Amino acid sequence: MDFTIEFDKQQIESIENILQEELIDLGVQSVILMDLAGNVIVNLENGGSSHDVYSLAALAAGNYGAVSAMANIIGEQEFSLLFHKGEEESIHFSKVVDDLLLLTIFNKNVSLGFLRLKVAEAIKRIQVLI
Repeated sequence: MDFTIEFDKQQIESIENILQEELIDLGVQSVILMDLAGNVIVNLENGGSSHDVYSLAALAAGNYGAVSAMANIIGEQEFSLLFHKGEEESIHFSKVVDDLLLLTIFNKNVSLGFLRLKVAEAIKRIQVLI
């Protein structure tokens, strides 16, 4: 995998602002923009999160790769929804562009439908910057 997207300071700040407005301000606990190798590009959280972001990103990249391989085996290019529901916290994965993932951690106070809508809006705004 060849990660070729490079970000300047202004792009990072703009992406942080988008993620803050679209997701963190609306109740999401944590948002990580990462590449498919598990490298963290942007990490934002609501102040109540204590996750090991770098381990989480590395594991999320592996998980996304494994699920993508399973999709290919059954003849799908990819699965459009990658989501893990927990008792207290859940994780939602979204592909931003070919080499970038947006990992969102949210609790039961945020509905999956609302989250998916807001993530889609954030991704559209981020894609314009890349």
